[in-house]
Amino acid sequence: MKGKTRRLQLRDANIDFKSPYALSQAIQLLQERAQPGKGGVKFDPSVEFVFRCNIDTTKSDQMVRALIPLPHGTGKVLRVAVFADNDAKVQEAKAAGADLVGGSDLIAEVRNGRIDFDFCIATPGLMPEVGTLGRILGPRGLMPTLKTNTVTQDVGSAVKHAKFGQVELKPEKAGIIQGLMGKISFSPEALEENFMFVYEALRKLRPSGVKGDFIKKTGISSTMGFYLNVKI
Repeated sequence: MKGKTRRLQLRDANIDFKSPYALSQAIQLLQERAQPGKGGVKFDPSVEFVFRCNIDTTKSDQMVRALIPLPHGTGKVLRVAVFADNDAKVQEAKAAGADLVGGSDLIAEVRNGRIDFDFCIATPGLMPEVGTLGRILGPRGLMPTLKTNTVTQDVGSAVKHAKFGQVELKPEKAGIIQGLMGKISFSPEALEENFMFVYEALRKLRPSGVKGDFIKKTGISSTMGFYLNVKI
């Protein structure tokens, strides 16, 4: 087995991957080791939160799902599509900055293979038609739902939240919830506030059927960086 490259040796030097760090210290280490000459890369890496939750995802009453806007955004630019059922909502979506807006015409385009967007929103009146796109949008994680507030009459606010930066809290099979909380170039304070905002939002989503600790483990990681355990 080959040893670590020079970059990885610099990046990982004197890092304790077994013990948890204070959040501020973990963020500092991620940012420090992302710098040129210290194991960093030539782009602005993303930073992600990671929570291991004590839930059984096979039980419907323990499913955790929400879409939350972050205080400092995610740093990622999204192309947002809106399926609107009347001219007023079309204009509202455009004014809020939506990249693609339409009704049955946009639905037909998506059905024919046009999916050049990262996020979509729909008005309730158009959901019977949008629902026919389930096999196309569902596997891509793009299907609008009431639970994530992407089926709404308030399309203006929904578009603004999506464009500014929000994350979906949705567990994987093992109860892991992770998502984007910013970029390495964010200030340490912004990253910390985003992380804690997600942490507090997740605590409020604790299913009533969970016994013992709900959030079992917390951590952060960065693209081309490393994962660090975090103690809260």
